[in-house]
Amino acid sequence: MKDDLADDLAAIVKIDAVPTILEVVCRTTGMGFAAVARVTEDRWIACAIRDEISLGLQPGGELQVASTICDEIRDSGQPVIIDHVAEDEIYCGHPTPRMYGFQSYISMPIYRPDGRFFGTLCAIDPKPARVNTPATIGMFKLFTDLIGFHLDVQERLMASEKALLDERETAQLREQFIAVLGHDLRNPLASIDAGAKILRVMPLSQKAMRIVDLLEASASRMAGLIDNVLDFARGRLGGGLSVTRVVDPDLEAMLEQTVAEMRAVWPDRIVQSRFALNKPVACDSGRIAQLLSNLLANAFTHGDPGGAVRVEAASGEEGLEISVANSGAPIPANILGNLFQPFSRASASPGQQGLGLGLYIASEIARAHDGTLTVQSSDQETRFTFRMPL
Repeated sequence: MKDDLADDLAAIVKIDAVPTILEVVCRTTGMGFAAVARVTEDRWIACAIRDEISLGLQPGGELQVASTICDEIRDSGQPVIIDHVAEDEIYCGHPTPRMYGFQSYISMPIYRPDGRFFGTLCAIDPKPARVNTPATIGMFKLFTDLIGFHLDVQERLMASEKALLDERETAQLREQFIAVLGHDLRNPLASIDAGAKILRVMPLSQKAMRIVDLLEASASRMAGLIDNVLDFARGRLGGGLSVTRVVDPDLEAMLEQTVAEMRAVWPDRIVQSRFALNKPVACDSGRIAQLLSNLLANAFTHGDPGGAVRVEAASGEEGLEISVANSGAPIPANILGNLFQPFSRASASPGQQGLGLGLYIASEIARAHDGTLTVQSSDQETRFTFRMPL
């Protein structure tokens, strides 16, 4: 609370118009003291003051809030205007004028634009003054609205600056996190893969060679997991995946290479492919290949092991279309709606391996290309289809 009040005092000091407002109040009303006060349930603090009658109060000075009429204004939300205390039916016997020795008084509540009460703009003088007029009341209302507006602008500016600072800190953490994933995980994996390749060219028993095969397959799978986790981190923490869209004449060859690589990883599975890219496509070919790889991995993991996986890609007047289909049990209805969410899987089986990021990454790649990724699943087949404009 103490820090908040200090911030409120500083906020009034930052409003360049306040000294001018207090001067205009004194000159217009003929009163010798004017102030902007922060008024809370238990404190009255002078934020800015113009004192021509040597009242002795300084900015930051406090009065007992219960001894002020401002306390009543905070409760009622209504201004108090007194031309001559001695002649005022309500305030002639009030203790506050006697305590502070004033005869004329005007105080207008200050509200922020969202309705929060801040304090008052007030003026007093030991002599009577003609202040209960439409012109004076209108002037005070205008000034309090202006002060409330400036307070709101400052609060919004401070919130924006804090958000910007938080965003910078988050960005640094994000980059550090992604660096850890990209560097500290890839390096030991590269060592394992290199070691397996060295072992492969050495004379080994059949049993040892099967272990080498297992090492290489695990390293390949782990590399894919790291790629997906990196893309997930970039997508969620960095505002989405970035793509560079250019016309790549080798897109079809890259897709064929992707299918060949997946065949090598899953040698026991049947993959049927058909490509007909008759129109040039402006895309990030590396990302499109990654999308296809993720869809194939999903089909191998969740499809019928004895059935063929069918891959088709074509480009025409309506754009690029890539589909991957597999046979097997249909995707349960309760899973279908959240299939492209991170950490979701196309199967309800708890034994399925993977982080459940492949389809999410594929859908993000589709979105980054202004395209769509949809799924249809029945007893006959499950088909994922990617479409994007040329």
